[in-house]
Amino acid sequence: MSESVLAAYQRHQAMLYSAVLADVLDALGHRTSALPYYIRPLSPHWRIVGRAVTLALGPTLEMPETPYALEMECVDQLQPGDVLLVSTRNDTSCALWGELLSTACKARGAAGVITDGLTRDVTKILRLDFPVFAAGFSPLDSKGRLQGLFRNGPVLIGECLIHPGDIVFADFDGVVVVPFELAERALQLALAKVTGEDRVREELAAGKSVRETFARYGIL
Repeated sequence: MSESVLAAYQRHQAMLYSAVLADVLDALGHRTSALPYYIRPLSPHWRIVGRAVTLALGPTLEMPETPYALEMECVDQLQPGDVLLVSTRNDTSCALWGELLSTACKARGAAGVITDGLTRDVTKILRLDFPVFAAGFSPLDSKGRLQGLFRNGPVLIGECLIHPGDIVFADFDGVVVVPFELAERALQLALAKVTGEDRVREELAAGKSVRETFARYGIL
């Protein structure tokens, strides 16, 4: 593949969807590609395709001298096409995300933000039209409730281990993380499966037997 892996995913993103990528990763033996079902987009039409940048936060009871220090450092370093994945290990005590950080991310060309934690300023983020996927909403601030642990290291969200540089694809069905070392092969297989699904769809729409069509294509 002569172009970069990320550029190839971006070029084909209209053909791709999270389910087909999850299917081909299953076939490649990687069966923990999907983030938990409860991580949802604020808007159903939002899709994310980009390169993973990671941030880990954890609970605290102390009020920091400089709040949001690691979050600000991480956002300031974002590049066009980056997707910020924030792991809190399912902390729901407060909102770690909001409109102002979304504004900063959009200005840097980031593709979106995905977290297993909560967000706030939802209507403002919707007006901003910057893709945010989160586990829910809360008006409570993260200051004095969450602290930065590290950035640009492996993080775990659900059963999915995410490394910086992995390819992230998110749509209304969910979030799939493609390990970088599998990304090129997964894209090839996904595009082939999409073509096969088109043929299956045509036959099923024409009233052909589901069993016979599956036997012919191995796709359902």
